Amino acid sequence: MENSMKNYKKILSVVMTAAMAASLAACGNSTANTSSTTDAAASDAAQTSDAAATESGAGTSSDGKKYTIGICQQLEHPALDQATQGFEDALTELLGSGNVTFDLQNAQGEQANCATISNGFVANNYDLILANATTALQCAAAATSTIPVIGTSVTDYATALDIDNWTGSTGTNVSGTADLAPIDQQEDMLVELFPDAKNVGILYCSAEPNSAYQATEFEKALDEDSISYKEYTVSDSNDIASVVQSAVSECDVLYIPTDNTMAGNTESINNIALPAGVPIIAGEEGICSGCGVATLSISYYDIGYTAGKMAYDVLVNGADISTMDVQYAENVTKEYNADICSQLGITVSDDYTAIAAE
Repeated sequence: MENSMKNYKKILSVVMTAAMAASLAACGNSTANTSSTTDAAASDAAQTSDAAATESGAGTSSDGKKYTIGICQQLEHPALDQATQGFEDALTELLGSGNVTFDLQNAQGEQANCATISNGFVANNYDLILANATTALQCAAAATSTIPVIGTSVTDYATALDIDNWTGSTGTNVSGTADLAPIDQQEDMLVELFPDAKNVGILYCSAEPNSAYQATEFEKALDEDSISYKEYTVSDSNDIASVVQSAVSECDVLYIPTDNTMAGNTESINNIALPAGVPIIAGEEGICSGCGVATLSISYYDIGYTAGKMAYDVLVNGADISTMDVQYAENVTKEYNADICSQLGITVSDDYTAIAAE
């Protein structure tokens, strides 16, 4: 937890620095009618927030109010896109179209951009912030203690926010939905498909605390089955090629947890692992579709939709966000990548569902 605390303090420092820039901008008086995804580093945070805001349709909300919600999405990725869509759909349905404005901004995978975006939302005094993925959550939580922050696509809130004695809720202005599929079942999948595996490589980005958490939990399951393993970590995407090359030369199977850095670089990973004949068990569907053979998948749309319902409870029903338990996906599905399995000569049982080709 010490490394996670250092990471969160670093993020808090970044947010405070970004806040100094954001404080120079006046709160926006109006929002534009066009949705856009922006690079937050390109312009002043508050002005960018104004330009990106989008109003949906026409109608009447149950309490007669109109709401403006800032959405900070950590990076462009199908899983995160689905979570954002689910969130927007839920609130549009519950509030009535025309009574909610979404300011969707994409941080392009940069921590500093997450901080700038979050501070822009705070400067504009938005009604609520959706933080999509771990770094976005950390930056939003550091930016405000008063505006409600709903997270989604976050693996472990206790790790992300350095909360000891986790009881299910944060005790702060933060709650949301998690994207953690049962890790012990992911390890069971590896053993089921590759019973002769002797050396497992665990590949993740060391800058993502939730990835480290998943790696630790996966290792506990491997220990119970007396399977050897080794961690292969990258600090950013620049390290991926060399680290993956080392991993495939030393391991029978790789495991990649839910990890945003890896999710954004599956093609590079696949270009090394597939020719080497080394299969990958993935922590989520997006990674599996790009470079994996199988995964225990959740629906990111569903956890985003649930996050939207939680936001509605806070905004309209007056729910106390500090006591709202973090919600988890209700259903998981065993999925496989038919193309990669075919190329590697891997056969799966009938209880696996093929990931739809894009």
